[in-house]
Amino acid sequence: MDLSKFSGVIPPVIIPLKADRSLDLPAFELSINRMIDAGVHGLFFLGSSGEVAFVTDEERKQILVEALAIVDHRVPVLVGIIDIETNRVIDQAKRVSKYDVDALVATAPFYALGGPYENERHFRQIRQATDLPLFAYDLPACVHTKLDGNMLLQLGKEGVLQGVKDSSGDDVAFRWLLIENRDAGHPMQLLTGHEVVVDGAYLGGADGSVPGLANIDPVSYVEQWNAAQAGDWERVAELQDHLARLMMMTRRVTATVGFGAGVGAFKTALWQMGVYNTNQMREPVQALIGEDVKAIANVLRGCGVIDPDAPIREGWA
Repeated sequence: MDLSKFSGVIPPVIIPLKADRSLDLPAFELSINRMIDAGVHGLFFLGSSGEVAFVTDEERKQILVEALAIVDHRVPVLVGIIDIETNRVIDQAKRVSKYDVDALVATAPFYALGGPYENERHFRQIRQATDLPLFAYDLPACVHTKLDGNMLLQLGKEGVLQGVKDSSGDDVAFRWLLIENRDAGHPMQLLTGHEVVVDGAYLGGADGSVPGLANIDPVSYVEQWNAAQAGDWERVAELQDHLARLMMMTRRVTATVGFGAGVGAFKTALWQMGVYNTNQMREPVQALIGEDVKAIANVLRGCGVIDPDAPIREGWA
């Protein structure tokens, strides 16, 4: 199996909503085309940035069908099959496998929490249900389980897993996984889910990145990847500083935490940039307002993403 297509910058796509929380299809198309035109190497739908935990099965289907029509085979498409337990994940895998997607992405179970044995069995059971490439999504902040590196490596060597999206925040463990994966002959594509320390991941040999911030500034992430491939580490670091400053928008939010501060800041930025028509969130999360919006707009101005004199958008049409 050729896994080389799962490399480079693969943004987890944020989903624009209308005021009534239905899919804003024109904004969705504009955002996807904007990232593809910037040169991204793939797109990841129905991940955390796509608010997958907040959508129904019917909404998942709508998002996937519309996304595939817009992408139209221009870049590889990875799809989250994230659910609370193994049988529900397998059910999601079967639903998604009916469509022309390139890979599936699954977390550990996150309701009846298990240990290493259960996590390993979870991924083995998913593998038996699909022939598509399978990526393990290491996301302990949301699923309350850190995937064991030795387990991931063994599943990679056996062909159960074809890759890992690491959003654990544990850069030491990720670096060790990069080394051991390379020593084993590189059975898996290893992608960092970071926005802020992508440069370090590339220096360690990561195959790519899955940064939510690339919805906002895909050009800089693509340039950073190209610079890393060329060995221009000074430019890689310069771009990372710019992106780290831009990511500070999530630290300027004071009214909420979690998805409201993270994805909420991204949606607010895209709204202020004119890519989205609202910064609406899924229930029960509320859209950012007031001083939080102003603070995010100021970060965008300071990073040169919007004109310093651009008025702050207020209210939805």
